[in-house]
Amino acid sequence: MADTPQLILASASPRRLDLLAQIGVVPDAVRPADIDETPQHAELPRDYALRMAREKALAAADDGALVLAGDTVVAAGRRILPKTEDEAEARRCLALLSGRRHRVLSAIALRAPDGTLRHKLSETAVRFKRLSDAEIDGYIASGEWRGKAGGYAIQGRAAGLIDWIQGSYSGVVGLPLYESRILLEAAGYRLG
Repeated sequence: MADTPQLILASASPRRLDLLAQIGVVPDAVRPADIDETPQHAELPRDYALRMAREKALAAADDGALVLAGDTVVAAGRRILPKTEDEAEARRCLALLSGRRHRVLSAIALRAPDGTLRHKLSETAVRFKRLSDAEIDGYIASGEWRGKAGGYAIQGRAAGLIDWIQGSYSGVVGLPLYESRILLEAAGYRLG
C-alpha cells in the first residue's frame, strides 16, 4: 500500500482543526493562505465560496503534499454577509437574520501533489428565531460574533437562537466533514 501523502491545512481556524480531528485527520502542517477575500462585483455566494476555497488551496500549494482549504459563506438571498469585525456590523447581520431562513455555503478544495484541484460544496439552510433586542444585545455582549461569517457561531451561544437547520452542521461550523472525507479518500489520504 502506498504511503499516505502529507496533508497541509490552508486555514488558521482552530474550528477546522477540531472538525478534522473528529474524523481522525490531523494535518501535518497548518499554512493559512493570505489572499484577497473581497467578493467580485455581482459574484453569487456559491461562486464566491468555491472561488475562495480554490484560491486558498492554490496559495498554500506544496508540490509534495495534499492541501485542504475551505471557506464558509453566510448568504441572505444573493447577499454575502461579512465576517463581522465590529458591533454595528454584527447587529446588522443578526437583525437581518432574525426570524428568517438563510443559507450557509461551505466550500472545500483539495490540491493534490500533482496539481489536480478538486472541490465540493455543502449548502445548509439555517433559521433563526425572531430575535428580541435583548437577545441581540446579549449575543453582542458575548463577543462570540467577532470574525464570524454572518456574525454568529452555531457551535456557541447562537445554538440557542437557531430553531432549525437542514443540511450539514459541520459545514455551518466551518468545514463539511462528509465532503472533506470524500475528497481526502479519493486523493489517497488514509483517515485515522
